[in-house]
Amino acid sequence: MASRTTRSRGATARRRLGAGIGTMAVLVAGATAPMAAATESPERDLGTAADYGVDVPTAGGLEDATVTSPTGRWFVELAAAPTTQGGSKAALDRAERSFKAEAAGKGVSVEVRQSFRSVWNGVSAEIADEDVVTVEGLPSVRAVYPVLRIQAPEPQAATSPDLATALAMSGADAAQSELGFTGEGVKVGIIDTGVDLDHPDLGGSGTDDTTAFPSDVIVAGYDFVGDSYNADPSSDAYQPVPQPDGNPDDCQGHGTHVAGIVGARPAAEGGALGVAPDVQLGAYRVFGCDGSTESDIMVAAMERALADGMDVVNQSIGAAFQTWPGYPTAVASDNLVDAGVVMVASIGNSGASGTWSAGAPGVGEDVIGVASFDNTHVKAQMLEVDGVEFPFMPASSAPEPPTTGTEDLVSAGAPSSAQAQSCNANPVASSVAAGKAVLIQRGACTFYEKALNAQKAGATAVVLYNNVPGLFSATVAGAEPITIPVVGVSRDHGVQMVNATADGATLAWTDRVGTAVNPTGGLISSFSSYGMTADLQLKPDLGAPGGNIWSTYPLEKGAYSTLSGTSMSAPHVAGAVALLLEARPGTEAHTVRDLLQNHSDPAAWSLNSGIGLADSVHRQGAGMIDIDDTILSTTSVLPGKLSLGESQGGPVERTLTLTNAAETDVTYATSFDDGISTHRNPDAPSYAWAESVVDMPASVTVPAGGSVDVTVSIAPGSGLNLAQYGGWLFFTPEEGAALSVPFAGFAGDYQALELFGDLGDLPLPAMGVLLGCDRFIGADCVAGGEYDLAPTGHSYTMADGDIPQVILHMEHPAQRLTIEVIETVQGKKGAVEKVATLVHDEPYVGRDSAGISVRVWDGRVPTTNGKSTRAVGDGVYQLRVTALSPMGDPANPDHVEVWTSPEFRVDRTD
Repeated sequence: MASRTTRSRGATARRRLGAGIGTMAVLVAGATAPMAAATESPERDLGTAADYGVDVPTAGGLEDATVTSPTGRWFVELAAAPTTQGGSKAALDRAERSFKAEAAGKGVSVEVRQSFRSVWNGVSAEIADEDVVTVEGLPSVRAVYPVLRIQAPEPQAATSPDLATALAMSGADAAQSELGFTGEGVKVGIIDTGVDLDHPDLGGSGTDDTTAFPSDVIVAGYDFVGDSYNADPSSDAYQPVPQPDGNPDDCQGHGTHVAGIVGARPAAEGGALGVAPDVQLGAYRVFGCDGSTESDIMVAAMERALADGMDVVNQSIGAAFQTWPGYPTAVASDNLVDAGVVMVASIGNSGASGTWSAGAPGVGEDVIGVASFDNTHVKAQMLEVDGVEFPFMPASSAPEPPTTGTEDLVSAGAPSSAQAQSCNANPVASSVAAGKAVLIQRGACTFYEKALNAQKAGATAVVLYNNVPGLFSATVAGAEPITIPVVGVSRDHGVQMVNATADGATLAWTDRVGTAVNPTGGLISSFSSYGMTADLQLKPDLGAPGGNIWSTYPLEKGAYSTLSGTSMSAPHVAGAVALLLEARPGTEAHTVRDLLQNHSDPAAWSLNSGIGLADSVHRQGAGMIDIDDTILSTTSVLPGKLSLGESQGGPVERTLTLTNAAETDVTYATSFDDGISTHRNPDAPSYAWAESVVDMPASVTVPAGGSVDVTVSIAPGSGLNLAQYGGWLFFTPEEGAALSVPFAGFAGDYQALELFGDLGDLPLPAMGVLLGCDRFIGADCVAGGEYDLAPTGHSYTMADGDIPQVILHMEHPAQRLTIEVIETVQGKKGAVEKVATLVHDEPYVGRDSAGISVRVWDGRVPTTNGKSTRAVGDGVYQLRVTALSPMGDPANPDHVEVWTSPEFRVDRTD
């Protein structure tokens, strides 16, 4: 390919950057029935995201930017190893003292906030952005990473099914009732918002603030932050100073819900029953009552959980789009596994943003990163059309639907027609809708636009029906309030209602609530994030029920609630791990994930489940866990997954080891199946399927008590290029269930993917100017503010945030991002020279979702002796931004993208 040294772009005119145009990663899935032969087939085009009603996120405005370190703090990794990796606390103490002394010798101010010794080696500290390059060069320092802000997990829209239906999906009900395992003797740590210590289903008294801590159920824990802590600078309640105490009680709710999924035991009829109801819990609170936390606090919680003797740790939190396993929270999680603790983490809720949207710590190499599947049943309100009942979901930001009364029902148009969607180009007419409830199909525009058009046409209510299988929860928030009820029904029910309107139909509102089969039950949840990791490791690893899960909630908030998210699927797996550890004491922490993957079940493609294709491996991993089969199994295949890397060098060979602990020989027939391969093409998001080329023995016999190695060769199917692909290898015995091993890789030259992307029709990278800011951390605007493109030759005053802003849209992750300032200097003999000085060095950069990220330069450069920094003089400068492709060679120009800014001026007012 051609050199990737890219264009030098500058804005020739001032342009306000508000809401932009989003881009989306794309997906591809494969067949659900195992393929018998390894024959090559061409790529099958499955259309675009829009063809399946996928709501592509629009770009966040340029005010939605991330900056150099969004918290003003940095992880400083020291050269000495943590204790879990054979290091000593004394050596780390010495290393930290050396680091502080070295920093002081260079004139760098360092304020240490957290010191880490067991699961990570280093500190988190407040360091000025301009000093980070100097810190990276200190002898005691291995690397520097920004401390990220982590939003409190936001549950997805949910209905109210029974937790029992979720337990049945994973076999947890059978493990409890038929095999007799309840997690007894296993300790599970919950790193979250805390746990309601008084909840009776979690061993509490049932009365607020009357339960002693620790209790028989919640045996350990700590509050790292305090009630008022809130690390979100855009919040009026911003309070970033932790105020720890010994009581990890939950005032937010999320952690109590998570804890109940793991180990609730009903204190009375109607209470919640968790996956492992006899576990003991550790509660590690890293959030205040509202707002965000920061990633160094998560690492501190991991160290405490290890010290408290937890066997399993669940983290239903993470940093979206941080797909690098080298980020400190992921590395610390891996080190916990090395110390014998099974680490389970949610993979993230950014599925609408497409591929490479998973987050740390779920992307950790040894972490069990968990996807979400929708529950099989939902509880929903019911309406009637001509006497036939239909379940519905009320839309948020609209009036509550009535529970009595009738009204005429009409259709905006025939299904799939432009009129049926009632967007601005074809709004429903008042002659159709006035005085009636109107049926409108999902798709082509926002729910709000549809509801507003119906409201303006005089409709009394709106019944939205899906354009893909399943019920859904709409939101109709907008500038002009929606004043009529809006509800959502499934696609099939909506079409049935449309047909009824041909002869005139009547809608009757009822007060009835029923349990309905969820059409998307057992399929990947729409919000569940995609992998792989930035270094092409297969993620997520497997999945569990996470869509529409009813569980415990703080007493003062109603005691029970239904939430959705990978936050709910991760604790389901953590509870399943507790059942497995009780059934098989001494199982090595690194082996637990392999065993679960061997018995997980791949699911059909969630966007079109009826065409016989399986969802993407990098969306569901091994599939839905099957804990009772895992416990009963006497055979295994290791490793439990295959990460194949890029296919540019041809087929990839891997060795699998089949082990048989039974008393008789077992013969396996081999086969494979493909999942959807995904292209990330911002101009034409598309789905495709192509059969992989797999070469392995047709059968394998494993002797009793023995093991056999099997060599497998895998290549992507014909026609796939610059796409994530994958599938499952199956080993099926003459009797019993098949063992499976998921595989995933990248078809083509991974380093050919574009790193610097445009944002819709806006060419980026570009220089920007900050128009206003409500709050700064150092030179970085962290609340409020709006950005414009800077005109060529723009002058920055270097005061009140008017400093050079580099505006980027990272289309893909980068292994490293550096910025050099190019300064025009006068040479010794009068010649003008250009001198480049490194001012920013950022490893492990995630991709941007649908918006931008901003890096700033405060006008300072290191001094020639490297001991401090100096402010540059007024004059003309440029910035050179360099991005290294994931797994790339910095010496290979094809693996590097470079953007050099237009010239700009530094012109200080003082």
